[in-house]
Amino acid sequence: LICVNESHFCLDYYGGPGLSITPVIEGKDAKVEVEVFVDNMKEGQKLVYTIYDKEENAISSIETTDTKAIFFIEDVHLWHGRKDPYLYCCEVELVENDVVLDNVCNRFGCRTFKIDPNEGFFLNGEKYPLHGVSRHQDRLGAGNALLPEHHREDMELICEVGANTIRLAHYQHDQYFYDLCDEKGMVVW
Repeated sequence: LICVNESHFCLDYYGGPGLSITPVIEGKDAKVEVEVFVDNMKEGQKLVYTIYDKEENAISSIETTDTKAIFFIEDVHLWHGRKDPYLYCCEVELVENDVVLDNVCNRFGCRTFKIDPNEGFFLNGEKYPLHGVSRHQDRLGAGNALLPEHHREDMELICEVGANTIRLAHYQHDQYFYDLCDEKGMVVW
C-alpha cells in the first residue's frame, strides 16, 4: 500500500520511481540530463533538483517548474566498475509553499562504454573483459520474496567467483539487489 499526495511523482512510469537520469561524458566533464514524471502538478508548485557527490555533499541545485533539468559536473569522477564504483545521487523534491509534498532520488554513475566486435567491451576507454553470471531471484522456502540478507549473500558469492557482470533473469528484481550491484560496481544486463 502506497499513500501519496494528490500531486506526486508518477508511480507507474515503467515500474520506476518517476525519475530518469542520463549522464553524457564530455571530455573531463559530464552533462547530466534529469527528467521527472509528475502526476497532478499544480500551479504554485515547483521542483527542486539536487545532485550530490558520493559523500552526500550537494554539488549543484536547480529550482524550476520544468520537469527536465540539465546539470554540468566539472572534473567528473567516473564510475569504473569493480575498480572504482563511484556513484553520484540525484534527488528531486516536489514543493508547494516551502513544504515538500514528495521526493524521489536515485544514484547514478557517469561512464562511457563501447562494444567492439573484435576487441570486446570497453569501459571509459579501457578494455574491460566481462566475466559474469546469470541470477534468478528465488530461494527454497522463500520463492521470490527474498530478504536483504539473501540478496547480500548472493552478491558475496557472485563477487567471490570473480564476476564483474550480472545478467538478471527475465523479470524485475528487487531494487535492493540493484543497489548492491551499483555499490559493488557490477555491470548489469
